[in-house]
Amino acid sequence: MVTLIITGCAIPRSANTLNDVEVSVWRGRLAVRIEPEQALSQALSAGFELLGDARTGKLTLFTPLGSTAAALSWTPQTAIMQTSNGDVRYFDSLDALISQTLGTEIPVAALFAWLAGDLTTVAGWQADLSQYADGRITARRSAPTPLTELRLVLEK
Repeated sequence: MVTLIITGCAIPRSANTLNDVEVSVWRGRLAVRIEPEQALSQALSAGFELLGDARTGKLTLFTPLGSTAAALSWTPQTAIMQTSNGDVRYFDSLDALISQTLGTEIPVAALFAWLAGDLTTVAGWQADLSQYADGRITARRSAPTPLTELRLVLEK
């Protein structure tokens, strides 16, 4: 079973700009837990700042001490990851970038809907927005494998 856990405080959004366009911003903590069928489970936990939407955006992941672990950005044409040691990797799509970064696929368009409080359904995933008012979002994938859990805690 795979679980992705994202945690943070508070509810989302403040205005910011991305490429001179006003966009939504979310900050907090995230956790992802992946449980492959025949291997040890994997987990990732990080602070995050997310700007934009599924078409164009930026995601910065922070270490527990607050330094930048990785900066991800995407447009309809490309997706880029820059690590803290300066390495830059290019991907054909946001889905490929997220899969490489988190170790599993995440329904990115649905994730933005969940962040907006919309209980969008995705095949194989079950989102729980019952604690949305407290800045908490949980989503679980049961199929296809690996089992994954994603948790977000948003800053207020």
